[in-house]
Amino acid sequence: MKFSEVDEQTWPELKPFFDTCLIPFTGLSGLETPWEATAALERLRDFMDLAEIPFKGRLVTYPAVQYGNTEDIKLLNEVCHNVKSIGFKFVVIMTADVELSKEDVPESTLVLSRRRLEGNDGIPLSGIVSGQISEMWQQES
Repeated sequence: MKFSEVDEQTWPELKPFFDTCLIPFTGLSGLETPWEATAALERLRDFMDLAEIPFKGRLVTYPAVQYGNTEDIKLLNEVCHNVKSIGFKFVVIMTADVELSKEDVPESTLVLSRRRLEGNDGIPLSGIVSGQISEMWQQES
């Protein structure tokens, strides 16, 4: 579910079911041409579909953090802390083009970096994403 689909009246009854916040991280530098920025956003969208579609009803996708220098990673970490403070138990960062890890964003619960996950012994990327999210929920339950 996208953050824009949640309204103030329905949130109290939905909140118990949505314990996981998904934060997209594009990692743009500002040096991209318009078509390169578009391609980066499309790669991120396609990667996010691997979590949003199978886990619809448990994930709330927040707005993306678009740019990615050291200060932006600090901001991303702060955003993770803040969404936990408003009641999300799990915070998942998804990025398609940046090699990001949990160590980079310690306030997150899970970081899924497509670049880091690709090429895992022929296992489909969708299976890896689903497996890691399911494992996160099981470990924290």
